[in-house]
Amino acid sequence: DVITYNALISACEGHQVEKAIELFAEMQWWGLEPNAITYNALISACSKCYEVKKAMEFFAEMQQRGFTPGVITYNALISACEKGHKVEDAMNLFTEMQQRGLIPDVITYNALISTCGKGHKVEKAMELFAEMQQSGFEPNVITYTALISACAKDHQVDKAMELFAEMQQS
Repeated sequence: DVITYNALISACEGHQVEKAIELFAEMQWWGLEPNAITYNALISACSKCYEVKKAMEFFAEMQQRGFTPGVITYNALISACEKGHKVEDAMNLFTEMQQRGLIPDVITYNALISTCGKGHKVEKAMELFAEMQQSGFEPNVITYTALISACAKDHQVDKAMELFAEMQQS
């Protein structure tokens, strides 16, 4: 059934995107219709395997089939953009997500901050960090690690050390 295929596709995340896509085709061959969970698992699998283009294709197909993407979907796509260093695409997805009335969560902010850091957009990462806190989210070790890494790449050692001290105090 669809639940079993969704579980199998999810099990492929991070290392076997080709197998996930094969399972997706197989389930449809058996007459099983994918659901939003199926697409989220596929997008996540693509994201974790640096298959940004494929993740975006599944995102488009998901919507064509009438499924409304949720926060989980957008988080997976933003994470895909992070791996591809596609800051502008990630920010566009963030805007689109909010325009659809979806509320970003800590995972969303962490992925965006990391994407900005990898794309050498430290100031934008810091803006997102402030926005995250203003929205009531507490930064976690992932947040701080992404910011410290961004500052280090941008040779902002003092800021990186300041963030490290802040992290230790929280």
